[in-house]
Amino acid sequence: MNFIMNIPGLKDVLIEKIEEHGERIVLYVSLPKKLHRCPSCGARTKKVHDYRLQKIKHLKWFERLTCLFYKRRRYACACGKRFSEKASFIDKYQRFSKEWNLVAQVRCIKAKTFKEAGETLGTSSSTIIRRFQQVAKQHMVSGVRLPKAITIDEYKGDTDAGTYQLIVANADTHEPLDILPNRRKDTIKDYLYQYGADVELVVMDMNPSFKAAVREALGRTVIVADRFHFCRYIYWAIDEVRRKVQKERHAYDRKKCKRMRYVLYKRSRKLHDKSKWYRDRYIGMSEELKTAYELKEAYCEWFDWAKTTDDVVEVKRRLEAFYRKVGEARIPDFLKAIQTLKNWQVEILNSFAFNYSNGFLEVINNKTKVMKRNAYGFRRFDRFRAKILLNIQYKEIGVHLG
Repeated sequence: MNFIMNIPGLKDVLIEKIEEHGERIVLYVSLPKKLHRCPSCGARTKKVHDYRLQKIKHLKWFERLTCLFYKRRRYACACGKRFSEKASFIDKYQRFSKEWNLVAQVRCIKAKTFKEAGETLGTSSSTIIRRFQQVAKQHMVSGVRLPKAITIDEYKGDTDAGTYQLIVANADTHEPLDILPNRRKDTIKDYLYQYGADVELVVMDMNPSFKAAVREALGRTVIVADRFHFCRYIYWAIDEVRRKVQKERHAYDRKKCKRMRYVLYKRSRKLHDKSKWYRDRYIGMSEELKTAYELKEAYCEWFDWAKTTDDVVEVKRRLEAFYRKVGEARIPDFLKAIQTLKNWQVEILNSFAFNYSNGFLEVINNKTKVMKRNAYGFRRFDRFRAKILLNIQYKEIGVHLG
């Protein structure tokens, strides 16, 4: 008896019988008999030689694993050639349907782990890994021609290539371009030598190795320091002052000051009345902390104003005025912080002249850390690299397939 039903991926297939075997659904299928062209001589034939029963894994039905028993017909040609009929739902030498393979390609990328994808599709993790390697081979490239503006940042991968890897992205489109096996200066320099002929601007954090590699490989390319990374030096300075002065206080005030430290970080205008009371209490107990807080507020005032203007000369003049104010205060932690800012002053001023940021890369790195944690780490760098880049390419594709 033939069932007249349309099943995804089984177009023009005759379903002869449906059975339940434990937790599985078994479909017995075949194809209509029709003329086939002989692959040897090209003649047409409809003569059947014999039948072979082929077991094929298919997609789930109602969350139950599904198996096809395909009654494959073999034809005989007058030239003596024996050949199998052409089936639209399965490729040659495969034991999985085309629909299953398509879903497996998506699942191996979107699933948290290869094992999870295998359990969902009713197969082993090694099968999923093979599908993943096929997708990676099709879509991944060994090197790309970098655009005019790029951004680079490191993340902790803990793979066989090293503890830290480096991700390279397009600063305009926010599209990840490549991942380098480590963050060493020579690795970055060689990569930029090979693929960075068009690069005119690089956004980075304040890493001396990154800066040296870019300078040696690309010459007078514009380097932009990410704003978050140079602002945090001021906040680190006030935090060091807070730690130092609270050691001399009573246990209650020491612990309370630590818990309320956020009132020192926030802009003064954003504090509500209760927070202002705590701020006034604790900066009033130490002249050094009060001075440090005033310096932090002066820096925030400069930073907020600098984001609203295109006059880089005036931005530089006001920044140097802040340096003098820090010099007059003579707080060691702030003196150390502004020395770092002076070393990176050109790159800091570039961050206001060019509207680029590393923020989107931090989002990608956060996703990367989640992927690594869910999978309990990746041993092989090449698979982790492909997993990250392909996951971003497939972000618009849902995981409901299958």
